[in-house]
Amino acid sequence: MSIKVEEPPAEPPLGKQSLEFKNKFFKEASIQDWNNWKWQIHNSITDYKRLEEIFGIKESGHNLPLRITPYYASVVYNSKKLGKTVFPSMNELVHSKGESLDPLHEEHDSPVKCLVHRYPDRVLFLVTNFCSTNCRYCTRSRIINNKEEEKNQLNEWNLAIDYIEQHKEIRDVIISGGDPLTLPDSLLSYLLTSLSEIKHLDMIRIGTKVPIVLPMRINSDLIDILKTVKPLYMSIHCTHSDELTEEVKTACNLLADNGIVMGSQTVLLKEINDEPETMKSLFHGLLKIRIRPYYIYQCDPLLGSAHFKTSVETGINIIENLRGHTSGYAIPHYVIDAPGGGGKIPLLPKYYQGQDEEGNILLRNYEYKNYQYFNN
Repeated sequence: MSIKVEEPPAEPPLGKQSLEFKNKFFKEASIQDWNNWKWQIHNSITDYKRLEEIFGIKESGHNLPLRITPYYASVVYNSKKLGKTVFPSMNELVHSKGESLDPLHEEHDSPVKCLVHRYPDRVLFLVTNFCSTNCRYCTRSRIINNKEEEKNQLNEWNLAIDYIEQHKEIRDVIISGGDPLTLPDSLLSYLLTSLSEIKHLDMIRIGTKVPIVLPMRINSDLIDILKTVKPLYMSIHCTHSDELTEEVKTACNLLADNGIVMGSQTVLLKEINDEPETMKSLFHGLLKIRIRPYYIYQCDPLLGSAHFKTSVETGINIIENLRGHTSGYAIPHYVIDAPGGGGKIPLLPKYYQGQDEEGNILLRNYEYKNYQYFNN
């Protein structure tokens, strides 16, 4: 009788643009290296010399922080629009009216270190200051890559977990940072296990951009940790349909197949994704890989972010061109996270036109036709 010998699992496939980019700029790396998320972080583009070698962008003396994974660099290399989201710019040194380092006043609503308790029944748990790729419009750029802040990480976590345990009105925890999925498996497992043991929590969410900028992180070891938490939701930061590569599709389908419910968060950015057709293409692509479009955010008034900012009318126009023109599942909420800690406020086109003299509701639909609803 022959004995069947199991073959080692095949390496995840590399998309064409990843393979071409790797062979051009990371010749020494094997496919196994490239598919290792820790290798990706260790070999990220963090200096201007390497940025110039690959993208021709010269250091201009402003020395702003920089980090792009090799994988995401391969995406950006083929997408001029996405380059604007990760390449440092002198525009970041221009400070405009209404901007601040902490525009959402998160520190004001922080009862213990690394926890933001703004809404009655949910908290934001900032578990790390590290991201594998730095977005230039990041609301939390004040804390990203701040090593000083991470020294007492586990002690701060435990204080935050104690606070959540003591406040039984909290039913929902959003784990964010930085990016939680850059944590080592052991720490992530400890965190999720600790939260899962709190009986009054109904749900746990993870806010992340890792499936988009570091899809090789979504591996079997990580899935084994994530699928023990039920229900687990994941809010994925997506910007443009150019990000939806074969690697990203594979990663997100793996998450969905293992019971993780995914929604998207998209920041509205000038000359990057501020056209209705651009957003529609992104949202249709996300639905195909089982990510429900959830939020479009108006860009937060972070210091030096004015060059990313669109008018609010631009965002309303996008919703206007989605509602009635595509599936309801493809239409996210368009919100402003109110400066000063006011929370998320939804913005809509003027479908509600008021009431007539008899108190009946006057409505306008997506075709600009008017209707009356009898309001008994």
